Amino acid sequence: VLVGRTAHARLLSLIATSGAEAATLLFDELDAATVVADSEIPSDVVVMGSMVTFRDVVTREVSTVELAYPDRADPSRGRISILAPVGAALIGLRVGEQISWPVPHGRDRHLEVVEVSDTATTGP
Repeated sequence: VLVGRTAHARLLSLIATSGAEAATLLFDELDAATVVADSEIPSDVVVMGSMVTFRDVVTREVSTVELAYPDRADPSRGRISILAPVGAALIGLRVGEQISWPVPHGRDRHLEVVEVSDTATTGP
């Protein structure tokens, strides 16, 4: 898991002020992350503002979302908060990588990142 320094600092600050349950999952991801200079993040890594296409490994269902800060999140427009469990799970992953994260009823969901693009080049 790779995270740029600027996002890492901003996300830690967000966690400190958030009462969201998913903040624990995000903290765990950030705690395990390799923090690098923003300019060293490859284009196939999920960062804040990325459009991410991922596939559920079990159901094969494909979804595309934008990873957003909570104040920009809008699930009806495909903008998923970094504090949502799937948002916290996706940050820092590269195309081809998989992750499991807990969902209600004690189960886990398994995702694979299929594609990452910058929202600046894909629209609002």
